[in-house]
Amino acid sequence: MPSAIVIGAGVFGASLADRLAREDWEVTLVERARPADSRAESGGESRLMRCSHGPDDFYARSARRAFELWRELGQDVLVESGVVWFARSEDGWEADSEAVLRAQGIPAERLDPAAVERLYPSVNVADIAYGLHEPEAGVLRAADGVRALVARAQEAGARLVQAEPGPADEHDADVVVWACGAWLARLFPELVPLRVTFQQLVLFEAPPEWAGPGWVDFDAAFYGHARVEPYGFKVGPDLDGAPVDPDERPLEAAPEAIEIARQYLAHRFPGLAGAPLASAPGCHYSLTPDGQFIFDRHPERSNTWLLGGGSGHGYKHGPALAEHAAAVLGGRAEPEPRFRLGERARSRSLRTAGAEGAAAVAGSVPAIRPAASATEATRSATG
Repeated sequence: MPSAIVIGAGVFGASLADRLAREDWEVTLVERARPADSRAESGGESRLMRCSHGPDDFYARSARRAFELWRELGQDVLVESGVVWFARSEDGWEADSEAVLRAQGIPAERLDPAAVERLYPSVNVADIAYGLHEPEAGVLRAADGVRALVARAQEAGARLVQAEPGPADEHDADVVVWACGAWLARLFPELVPLRVTFQQLVLFEAPPEWAGPGWVDFDAAFYGHARVEPYGFKVGPDLDGAPVDPDERPLEAAPEAIEIARQYLAHRFPGLAGAPLASAPGCHYSLTPDGQFIFDRHPERSNTWLLGGGSGHGYKHGPALAEHAAAVLGGRAEPEPRFRLGERARSRSLRTAGAEGAAAVAGSVPAIRPAASATEATRSATG
């Protein structure tokens, strides 16, 4: 029986431990805190589950496969609410996404603004050209998903060890996989080019009639979901945050970030303009220059692999990425070239339009300050 030590019980590590254990590997999953810890990259309340990735068909296929695997996991982790993209032009990210989804046979429908209005109790569509609706997309309960993956891995025989990992771990198994999220950059600084940023999310209380699709306003760098129990209605400003140490980042959003989210809420969903605040968690992204994930063998340690670089869009792909990694580790596949270690060129975001896109549309959202102000808000929160 082959053996593996997986270090890090975030969504990538937990997914891989689960996959390997169910393929009859002897698996030890090492986590220094606990699965879905409040400082973990894969913890927190929710993540969108969507297949749209602009013109990139690789990630569309990966997300589609991950959707199937999340559904198999069950335990109410996946909320199949659908996701709507608010397209501000006829030829942008959403049009590229629609073409890929249709080519891949992934359900998608183009909605006129009036049809978008019917999906929410109150939504402003004055600046929307159309909506791209993914009816089979939805929301993942993030912390619950990680815990469910770890539990299933344990049921298949994996051993969960709470400990600070060290170099000795690399001599105790046929394969060692470091899947430590933002901490990869600290552990392997010469190999892993990660920019770790502080991100701030805001959730508002909303009545039951506000249950509905998730949503993404790509060009404005906002995303979120309608009411999901027990979290509420989510507004995520997806601007690039300030650099942060993941061990020291704030656990709550700054007041300035909450105000920016509330201003967007009043603009896009005016019926919730005065909604009470439910929570405002802080989190972090570990961003590769090109937004691609990392999965490659250490150049000097033949049994050691690095897995990470979620780049703000990785959670949903966890089980599908683990399926690929397990095939590579088992000798059934070659590593995906885009995940390899080495120099990477900066490329268009696979997440949202980021700061540049938000700045371009800031004038069309009356109360929202330009992206630079949002970045300053994150700087003030992190000192």
